[in-house]
Amino acid sequence: MYEAFYELTGTPFSRSIKTENLYMPPELEEVLNRLNFVAERQLFAVVTGDCGTGKTTLLRKFSRELDANRYKFLYISDSKLTPRNFYRCLLEQLGFQAKYNRGDAKRQLHSEIEIMKAVRGIQPVCVCDECHLMNREMLEEIRFLLNVKLDSESPMGLILVGQTELWQKLQLQAYSAIRQRIDIQSMLNHYDRAQTGSYINHQLKAAGAHAEIFTEAAVDAIYHYSSGTARIIDKVCTSLLLYGSQSRKRIIDDHAAKYVLECEFA
Repeated sequence: MYEAFYELTGTPFSRSIKTENLYMPPELEEVLNRLNFVAERQLFAVVTGDCGTGKTTLLRKFSRELDANRYKFLYISDSKLTPRNFYRCLLEQLGFQAKYNRGDAKRQLHSEIEIMKAVRGIQPVCVCDECHLMNREMLEEIRFLLNVKLDSESPMGLILVGQTELWQKLQLQAYSAIRQRIDIQSMLNHYDRAQTGSYINHQLKAAGAHAEIFTEAAVDAIYHYSSGTARIIDKVCTSLLLYGSQSRKRIIDDHAAKYVLECEFA
């Protein structure tokens, strides 16, 4: 629809954007470097951020850029994750059927990982998403999972990802043993005004835009409404492009932005 009107070759503000075209300000590059360090050294990391700040997008880039000859990427996203399901999911992704008993499945996982490392030279990197929804039993199981070989070696690189509540939960005294094991902790923040403008321009250029579409005043309105949350920026900009194409507006100014925000997002 609006792609033809604005002479775009792709769809901006879409989840389907290629990982090489993702907007990566210095702060996100730093977090990505930390995740690569976690994979290399087989560490335990926690990544948190408010809803819509790009956690899953960052993980997509991280997983796509991992060397498949060196790492096996494992991903779990289950709001009702239990220890047994945790081991079952990991073993299935490694190509094995998990034993029924939780303790047996845990030992099976350790054994298969050791074989994979020793024979194939591949290190597992496990990402658990939506971890702010994990209960205490599951978080404790992760601590026990990392406690092997007299605490001298981790069986895998492990990354817990969740909303800000996850880090708040880990600050409680009840989770001090888990918190002390964390090697790397990162937090994703909302974009500031300059980053919001850069993000919008980056998305448009990645989609083939050759001319300005949003005025600076329109970007001000978008930033004010979204507070720099990438997911909300995407929704607002998509609505503005639809409105602009239907109204035959080559340039979207602050009046158009405020009109759409009042009509569709109030």
